[in-house]
Amino acid sequence: MSASNATATSTSQSERRTLLRFLGLYAFLALLILILGSTIYYKLQKDLMLQTKRLELEEYSKELIDGLKWLHIYFDRYRTYPRNPLYRSAIYDSDKVRIFSTLKHPEGVELNKVIYTTDGVIHYIHVLDSYYLGAKYVVVEIDDDGKWFLRTWKNIIVYGGAMLAIFLLAGLILVRLFLAPMRNAIRLLDRFIKDTTHELNTPVNAILTNIEMIDTGSLDDRIAKKIKRIEIGARTISNIYQDLTYLVLHHQIASQNREIDLSRLVQERVDYFRILAESKRVEIETDIQPGVKLFIDEGKAARLVDNILSNAIKYNRRGGQIFVRLRPGELSVQDTGIGMDEAAIREVFKRYKRFDTSVGGFGIGLNIVAMIAKEYHLHIDIRSKKERGSEVIVRWNV
Repeated sequence: MSASNATATSTSQSERRTLLRFLGLYAFLALLILILGSTIYYKLQKDLMLQTKRLELEEYSKELIDGLKWLHIYFDRYRTYPRNPLYRSAIYDSDKVRIFSTLKHPEGVELNKVIYTTDGVIHYIHVLDSYYLGAKYVVVEIDDDGKWFLRTWKNIIVYGGAMLAIFLLAGLILVRLFLAPMRNAIRLLDRFIKDTTHELNTPVNAILTNIEMIDTGSLDDRIAKKIKRIEIGARTISNIYQDLTYLVLHHQIASQNREIDLSRLVQERVDYFRILAESKRVEIETDIQPGVKLFIDEGKAARLVDNILSNAIKYNRRGGQIFVRLRPGELSVQDTGIGMDEAAIREVFKRYKRFDTSVGGFGIGLNIVAMIAKEYHLHIDIRSKKERGSEVIVRWNV
């Protein structure tokens, strides 16, 4: 298992989202190109068919004109309009009024065109130099067998589908090439985080252990304040270390799920964070019902509570308040901090998302909360108003 396995899931999910978005846009553009190309190809094939049929129709029109000429000369003796089973025809005067027609669709003939197809027939229009029987326009009509249409669409589907598959394959290769540097950078970052967190653990624990052994009551006030600042800094680093360790190693560490005393755990974590809250003059009030149980890994439960408390302190006002309430099936942490709008609430669980860069942190706390909540089917509800504070409520089935 590689060093980056801890964040492999989130990384692969990000890659998949990027891949799908890119391929979606790429496929849309490829389809536009194929539709444009297919339209041009269809028009060219139609024009080619009409030009081929035009030669045939010109011969028919010459035959018809000869018949009209003969009928014009011998109109007193013969009054039968020339017909041929190979085609249908019509004649129109100079005002485009129909004189006679055997057409399937005599209405709406477009005399300003030379050759065109409509409603399954092909029309060819010939303008006469000499008027026979008062005719200025001769129209010849034959059926369009549609073979060219079926052949054209078959080619569009076969070759268009093949081209689309080639485009998508090329797009997949391109996006993987583009993602490779990002993937490598993330792996290096994961490796750096893992190595860094490993090196931080020993000195931070040593600092906290030695500070707890110091009797600050017997020290000078100035020295005691300095030691308190050191303890606050060490606890902050320890909390960051715990978060980073969870992100890097949580897939490799088996959960030790059992029924824990959540009341005791929440009280312990509140006591741990009091010294950090006091540094911002934030007061923490609690209403913790004893004996509340929850089936969960204790370390993950601590991470969930720690990150909610840490955020409540971080985004609180100086001199603000935090109220922690625990009941069977519900944990609530309410603060009097800067609050969030609806848009921020929708994105608050995204990794590395920070809404106020002045308060520090990496933007991973609530992402860890969401990951733990998802694993144990906990429901998280955030209520917040800008400039009025936030409340994070964690609920579970009792």
